[in-house]
Amino acid sequence: MIQSMTGYGKASCDLGEKTATFEIKTLNSKQLDLYFRVPNGYREKEMEMRNELMNKIKRGKVEVNLNIEFKEGKLATQINVAVVKDYYNQLKAITDEIGITSDEPVLQAVLRMPEALNSEKHSIDKDESSMLLKTLSIAMEELDKFRGNEGAALAHDISNRILLIEKFLDSIEPFEKERGEMMRAKLQNSLLDFVPQESIDKNRYEQELIYYLEKLDISEEKTRLRHHCRYFIEVMAEPDQVGRKLGFVAQEIGREINTIGSKANHSGIQKLVVLMKDELEKIKEQLLNVL
Repeated sequence: MIQSMTGYGKASCDLGEKTATFEIKTLNSKQLDLYFRVPNGYREKEMEMRNELMNKIKRGKVEVNLNIEFKEGKLATQINVAVVKDYYNQLKAITDEIGITSDEPVLQAVLRMPEALNSEKHSIDKDESSMLLKTLSIAMEELDKFRGNEGAALAHDISNRILLIEKFLDSIEPFEKERGEMMRAKLQNSLLDFVPQESIDKNRYEQELIYYLEKLDISEEKTRLRHHCRYFIEVMAEPDQVGRKLGFVAQEIGREINTIGSKANHSGIQKLVVLMKDELEKIKEQLLNVL
């Protein structure tokens, strides 16, 4: 069953003093476009986590966020109180001297000064590393579920549109006999405009008429179009990622519809061709989001 390239997955784990949460968001893209955001203390694991993702996600624009939330009383960053006080007193003296009355900009400036904050250096042990990779795997499983559900909705919509194309194809048949009679009458009237009735070689005329009507025959195109539609449905049921394959089959469907349109020579058939093209364009739009 097809999967959507749009999805969302989330998973968390308890790491003692903190909680780690992975969020994965995906959108459609022709290639794999992976964007990873992790806290500075976890950069050393980024490549390993990227490889895990790339082994399972082959296409799409992927955004991964790792958020570390410390529990109450535990902070990753501590304020260097003595340094902040010293900076504040110095800056306060300057602001008072030049007439700046607001304290808020001063404090904001202090916190951006060197050594105002002490970031705790964090080393990731084997157990924490294993827990992070396991949590990432769970987030990817949630992503797969989401994309599977979205894919099921896409499959339902696309299947209905393929069935509509087949329905419009069946509706062509009543017009074909009428078209043949119209073309026969049109050719005969055109011929009589230039050649008298008694001068027409009936055998030659019938041969030329059959040759002309055969050039306008759409039986093969109808057969191929019906085959492509059925094959399209079969491909959607395959377990692999079939987005590109479905795109190729859709191109073949479009080629047969265009050929039928070029041979139509009947307003009723042309209208059905327009309806088939409309459904096919909607299918192609949906396929842009199929994995």
